[in-house]
Amino acid sequence: MARPRIYVTQPVAPTAIDRLRAVADVEVNPDTLHKVTKDELLAKVPTLDILYCLLHDKVDSDIIAAGKRLRAIASMKITPSDIDVAAATARRIPVTVISPIVTEATADIHFALMLAVARRVIEGDRLVRAGVFPGAQSAHLLGSWVYGKTIGLIGGGGRIGRAVAKRAQGFSMRTIYWTPRRKPEGEEQAAGLEYVPYDQLFSESDFVSVHAPLNAETRHLVGERELRLMKPTAFLVNSSRGPIVDEKALVHALAERRIAGAGLDVYENEPQVEPGLIAMQNVVLTPHLGSAVTELRESMANVVADNILAVLEGRKPPNCWNPEIYR
Repeated sequence: MARPRIYVTQPVAPTAIDRLRAVADVEVNPDTLHKVTKDELLAKVPTLDILYCLLHDKVDSDIIAAGKRLRAIASMKITPSDIDVAAATARRIPVTVISPIVTEATADIHFALMLAVARRVIEGDRLVRAGVFPGAQSAHLLGSWVYGKTIGLIGGGGRIGRAVAKRAQGFSMRTIYWTPRRKPEGEEQAAGLEYVPYDQLFSESDFVSVHAPLNAETRHLVGERELRLMKPTAFLVNSSRGPIVDEKALVHALAERRIAGAGLDVYENEPQVEPGLIAMQNVVLTPHLGSAVTELRESMANVVADNILAVLEGRKPPNCWNPEIYR
């Protein structure tokens, strides 16, 4: 029998690829900067048994319909947004995901954004590279404290919010949080969290820290009204999902100096970034680096490989999003 064919939309850990190549013919898009287009996927998918896709890939009903021999859509995401799960389920094609193992890495990048924007790290780096060294006690790049300040976690009862709260303890920060469903008092005490009403979080925080999941209720959860509640010395930091923040409202708040700055790893219309943000010195921008840690990405890639190998062996994959197809 012909070996199964697998297509991987961007390079992933070699250990995972080697496992798959032991049982299948595997093709990998070799360019880490090239996101495979819909037309490219439409051309590839008719001959594929498995599509191995990444967070930025969109797999719509057209692509699924073209995959006449598809046996699985294996995603390296925690939830299969941008995959038409209904279309896959109608064809009894399993859609697989990864377990939620990105918590600590995302909390790291979140705290890095806080430190970078508050202490003007990126501006300092650019000056040094341009041959400008203002002097060790120059007032040219005065920044803001992180130590001892108040951080307000929106949706802070989740895994990443609690991981950020743990890091905040090391900086002797007061950690307040808001979520639609308050945590039990014992959990709050264990995590060092203090529950406050939504508006109070914005008015008291030195760092408004976004950790809410994206859904219909949280889209533009942080908008013009909320930004007006913030202190002029406060910063907004988002490593959750871009559409939770109204980027146009954020640009206006920054331009009018109603808040001090922002650190963003996610964007409302990825990969496009609001042009006004790019022009601002008091904004630190990273290209969705939350899980970009070598060891973590290797683990993620091998979870996807586990799912694919299960499908090829005729087993229900361990991280199947639409398990009803097996009933």
